[in-house]
Amino acid sequence: MTSPRLKGRRIAILATDGFEQSELTEPKRLLEEAGARTDVIAPGGAAQIKGWSKKDWGDSVKVDVALKDARVDDYDALVLPGGVMNPDLLRLEPAAIVLIKSFGDAGKTIAAICHGPWTLIDAGLVKDRKITSWPSLRKDLENAGAHWEDREVVCDGQLITSRKPDDIPAFAEAIVDALGGALA
Repeated sequence: MTSPRLKGRRIAILATDGFEQSELTEPKRLLEEAGARTDVIAPGGAAQIKGWSKKDWGDSVKVDVALKDARVDDYDALVLPGGVMNPDLLRLEPAAIVLIKSFGDAGKTIAAICHGPWTLIDAGLVKDRKITSWPSLRKDLENAGAHWEDREVVCDGQLITSRKPDDIPAFAEAIVDALGGALA
């Protein structure tokens, strides 16, 4: 059942093939249940992107907006799912980094989970910020000037980060809180 807590809020989810299935679909579901409208944004012209589920390819997700058509002004927040392939591919996509940096420059909420914070490095958004991530990213983030913490959710200003799929409920709750609502 949809709740009105995030009614009128629009959230961008930037991903490409290889996103961790649960790290896109679960936050999307929870945010929509809180009343937000979500749009999956992806580079290229694909109508769908394919997830990664634990050790093999997972389900496909419909792309709502092509990256070339995405505008920061249309959204209240940006969600960056993990998976190893997804952020690694997005880091090589200049338009993806420009979009992420634009959310940062606009002071809008950016939420990244697992390997998602890799893209925050390329967008220049981690220096002197408290961040968490999948543990293997710790040195990358610290080398970029972040202060890494091993907690399920770390909020530092507009940035919300989480470590892994087990953290998704707290991750989604932090996004809802940042946008002015609360999960039941």
